[in-house]
Amino acid sequence: MPESSLAAFREQPFELLRQMEQLAWRAAGAEGEGSGTSEWVGIGFRLGSDQYLAPREEVREVMTCPPTTTRIPGVKPWVAGLANVRGQLLTVVDLKSFLGGATTRPGRETRILVINHRELAAGLLVDEVLGFRRFDESAHTATTPALELRCERYLTGAFRQQDQLWPVFALTRLTENPVFLRAAEDA
Repeated sequence: MPESSLAAFREQPFELLRQMEQLAWRAAGAEGEGSGTSEWVGIGFRLGSDQYLAPREEVREVMTCPPTTTRIPGVKPWVAGLANVRGQLLTVVDLKSFLGGATTRPGRETRILVINHRELAAGLLVDEVLGFRRFDESAHTATTPALELRCERYLTGAFRQQDQLWPVFALTRLTENPVFLRAAEDA
């Protein structure tokens, strides 16, 4: 549909938006078909000196650390506490500590990755979020770099970008781990 025909929808704003969306989808489809490659998008984050990727669809939200988290008695040391986020309670887990590393010290760059899970309201405390990272699917490899933390069971390969490997940390694997789901201290 040529742009001049969009003028016919000037008095119908919703129909105009629908037509514009269809044009955009057609244009995006034409570009994607010609290239023959697909793109993988993840959210880069840092734990200690290591950089990771979380699949974009497994992260609901990236947040700054709330000013206060309430400590929960009787839980494992890697549970940082509960935070009230827009009226909802969110369990905050120190991911580096859970993986056997040092406790994360909240600072200006510290963030929480809220896991996109229907039944689990949990956020992962990380040292820094590095933003969206885009990779060509063909850059994926099963090889992962040597890392400081014990997290091999959560990795699903890596993406190569120039001379750097970005390991993919599958949050779904983390949420299926019984140890992660049972945060209460053993009596």
